[in-house]
Amino acid sequence: MRARILGIVILLTLIGAVAWQLHSDDADVLAHTLTSLDPAAVQRIDITMKGLPAQNFEREGDHWSGADQGRPTDLTELATTPVAEWKPASDFVAANIGLAPPLAVLTLDGTRIEYGDLAALGRQRYARIGDRIALIPAQAMPRPPRTQALPTKPML
Repeated sequence: MRARILGIVILLTLIGAVAWQLHSDDADVLAHTLTSLDPAAVQRIDITMKGLPAQNFEREGDHWSGADQGRPTDLTELATTPVAEWKPASDFVAANIGLAPPLAVLTLDGTRIEYGDLAALGRQRYARIGDRIALIPAQAMPRPPRTQALPTKPML
């Protein structure tokens, strides 16, 4: 009987340890992503990019408003960009890292993400959210809108 009780106690302890580890892993992942937003839950997107007109998208049921239908999904996915390192914004001069003015500003449901220049070392880019600077993968930046191809004439 004692062995059975001891086995149950050990089993419950192991289950508790696994549950704690899973919770800890989830918290660690959230601490190392650009935002805590769920891309599937984002309802409004505002995007401005240097040299381009501002664009806005709103979720309408399962679809997004606007002509560039592939772009809103790509933009919402940027919310979960992995972050290599967080630093206080006060450690930087915004103009020196391309954040005064930023190359692009993406606002997802009120969460403003500013994208700056590439970092000097590694393949990383600066991004600012509030009073923190994130070092993110270089390619993790909003893409420009699709444009229509220029008309071409066959060569004679």
